[in-house]
Amino acid sequence: MSSLPESSPTASTAEERSARIAVTLFPVLILAGGAVALAAPSAFTGLAPWINPLLGIIMFGMGLTLTPPDFAVIAKRPIPVVIGVVAQYAIMPFLGWLVAAALGLPPALAAGVILVGCCPGGTASNVVSYLAKGDVALSVAMTSVSTLIAPLLTPVLALWLAGQYMPVDAGSMAWSIVQIVLLPVLLGLVARLFLPRLVNKALPALPWISVLAITAVVVAVVAGSAKAIFAAGLLVLAAVILHNGLGYALGYAAARLCRLPIPSRRTTAIEVGMQNSGLAAGLARQYLTPEAALPGAIFSVWHNVSGAVLAAYWRRRSTPAQVQAEPVPAAVTE
Repeated sequence: MSSLPESSPTASTAEERSARIAVTLFPVLILAGGAVALAAPSAFTGLAPWINPLLGIIMFGMGLTLTPPDFAVIAKRPIPVVIGVVAQYAIMPFLGWLVAAALGLPPALAAGVILVGCCPGGTASNVVSYLAKGDVALSVAMTSVSTLIAPLLTPVLALWLAGQYMPVDAGSMAWSIVQIVLLPVLLGLVARLFLPRLVNKALPALPWISVLAITAVVVAVVAGSAKAIFAAGLLVLAAVILHNGLGYALGYAAARLCRLPIPSRRTTAIEVGMQNSGLAAGLARQYLTPEAALPGAIFSVWHNVSGAVLAAYWRRRSTPAQVQAEPVPAAVTE
């Protein structure tokens, strides 16, 4: 979902309407899929082996949407990208640990919440950043960098923090992330480079393929965790809401502390608060327990709902004076 126009007066009404539909239908479809899986879990248990392949499809689609200008942002404005990625991996893992401790979560659920925080930025964050009148180019760069370094940081952080609650095989987890995330993204980049015409024809369908794939992942995880949802659903929901909301707040605060302009603050908040929770659910189910996958499944629903609400709020507040109220520091633009 990263191939979006930057927020500007020339952005077409059709493009904006399409983005709104995507970000609205995303949580609706996931909610519907989760509800059906909860009502008839036995009908969807066969989807479990497809979780990782579906995640690979999502990451391949992400690679297809990336272009050289997306990476040029990293070279032109490295400081805000570094600020966002450092905030992502410094704030969310420790927030997950704090929330789990504060709520006294059982070990499996605590490990699942922490694993969500250790994962890279969510694939829908670029759409939400666009709708919030954030810095879309920066959003794409942050998501790309956090995703590419996930094979290293996600298992290390999970071992350190989630390992306090359950055994974590960091080496095997790292190899899985390479297979599920890194290789598909790189294959997508190669396909975009050598088959540009074919990829351009496929681009309009990619957001909906991602939506359906993520919905299928959530359905599979919910079906495998139905008993845990009935037993601890409200407690996990509280943990997810706290984790996500505090992520937005602290991400924005970090960007403001570093004197980034308002659009970049919004983007940083969104990138920090929205996680690749589908990946977290898949990893938790494979390396921890089905119950540990529950926070990732619920986060997949909630962060899209909260992201849409936050984007609508910021969009209503956006005026040229507000967005340009503070000059961009020289260190950021150079």
